[in-house]
Order: sequence, then C-alpha cells, then structure tokens
Amino acid sequence: MGAVSNPVTINWPDEWNLPFIFSSPHSGRHYPQEFVSNSKLDYPALRQSEDFLVDKLFSAAPSFGAPILCAHFPRAYCDVNREAFELDPNMFTTPLPKYVSTNSSRLSSGIGTIPKVVGAGQEIYAEKLDFEEIRDRIDECYFPYHHALRQLISEGLKRFGSIYLIDCHSMPAVRSGSRFGNKRPEIILGNRYGTSCESTFFYRSLDHFESFGYRVGHNSPYAGGFITTHYGKPDKNIHALQIEISRDLYMDQKTLTLNEGFETLHNNLSRYIAELGMYDSSLLIA
Repeated sequence: MGAVSNPVTINWPDEWNLPFIFSSPHSGRHYPQEFVSNSKLDYPALRQSEDFLVDKLFSAAPSFGAPILCAHFPRAYCDVNREAFELDPNMFTTPLPKYVSTNSSRLSSGIGTIPKVVGAGQEIYAEKLDFEEIRDRIDECYFPYHHALRQLISEGLKRFGSIYLIDCHSMPAVRSGSRFGNKRPEIILGNRYGTSCESTFFYRSLDHFESFGYRVGHNSPYAGGFITTHYGKPDKNIHALQIEISRDLYMDQKTLTLNEGFETLHNNLSRYIAELGMYDSSLLIA
C-alpha cells in the first residue's frame, strides 16, 4: 500500500442472520500526513466534509446480526460514493485519459472522486495534481471499498436470497438564519425516487424514525449517491437505502466534538437496527 495501509474494515457479527449490510463510506479518520501537508487547509478545515463518527452511530449492527463496512480514509482524500474516475480536469497538470468522467454535475460543485473542496467550498489543494499519483490513490482506497461491498452483497444474496444495503451518512447542520429555519428534516431517507429499494421497507424505515420524534424527509436534497444508485437493484433482490443524519443532532461541527445528543441518537439507531430483525421477511422482499 501507499499512504493508506488499511483502507477498509468489515465489522462482522458473530452470526450473520439479518439480511442487511451497513455501509459507512465517509466516516474515515486517517488523514495521510502528506495529504495534510500538501493541502492549503489546516487539519480541522479538512475534516469539515467528514461524516463524523457515523460508523460509531451505527456500530450496533453486528450485535443484531449484520456486518458494517467502514472506510478508514477520509472523504476529502477519496470519495467512494462517486464513480471510480469522476475527476475535474482543471485539477490536474496534464490531460486526463479518455476513460475518466469529466462532465458530471457533481464536478461543477467540486465533489468528484477526488474532491476539490470541503465544507462550504473551501479548496483543498494549493497546486495541481499528478494523475498517476491520484490513480494510485484510487487503487489504494476506492477499489478495495467497492470490492468488499460487492463481496458482502454476493454473500448476502447466497445466504438470504435478498439483501438490504443501508448506506449511512451525515449532513451539515442548518446554518443560523437559514431559510429552512427549524423545519428542515433531521433525517433524510434516499431511495433514488423509488428505484433503489422496495417501498414497504422504505416507508417502514420512515415510520420508525418519525416514531422516535425526528423530522424525516425523503429524497430531497439527498436522493442517494453512487452507492445507492449503482447497487440498488430491486429486480435482482438488492435494495439500497441511504440515510442522512443532521450533524447537529449529535455533534458541534465547528469544534468536531460530540454533544449530549450522541447517546440518544446512537440508542435510537440501535433500536432501528434491532427492529429490522423483527420484520417478516416475506414483507421485505419485493
């Protein structure tokens, strides 16, 4: 390996008896020193796009019989919730190979496979990048994550005949004075507008979170990224649901510290996972 020697971890249950996989692609906290040194931002600023401790929020999954896949590298370093080579050509010293995707709408916002910005548009790099080094980074981080996820899905299908992928994320808190006020959803469920998972499971999940007292939205502004879109194939018994959690429920985003809400949120997510095991599987399968 290079800068990231251990890119992913799968936390396994003692017995995999729940037809679910949890994925935490943006909660990695290992920032390679060379990456930090070459950035125009300081370490706290680089962490502003991190899904802070989301892997810990969903850490009960193995206790209830489902594995959770976690990235160790940060989203600012390599974002696995994008296509493999979704890159902004203006970030590089030389023209990119033809197989690179350079025209996606996400690139205009600076959030490709190798992000250009973090937080509210803060540019990461002081200088342009070398594509060969970035290709190595993608090989080290992106492909191991998706290889592990594909293996989990394949094994899950063999075990259960149908599998549910929960892609776990956090979203920035509403800024003071925002037009959303206190009405913005605290949790947003994304199923790519009904295409990535069957409706019974989607609405049962929505009902569960509302029963915990959260304001719950669906598909706006987060309908699901590459993972939800690429892997969610209900016609093949693979159902993918993205969960976005407002960071102010459990942390102070400026100081990157937990607040008193973390334990409550963790307990509610643990209840949600536990209740997944009580569903009649015949109702879950489309």
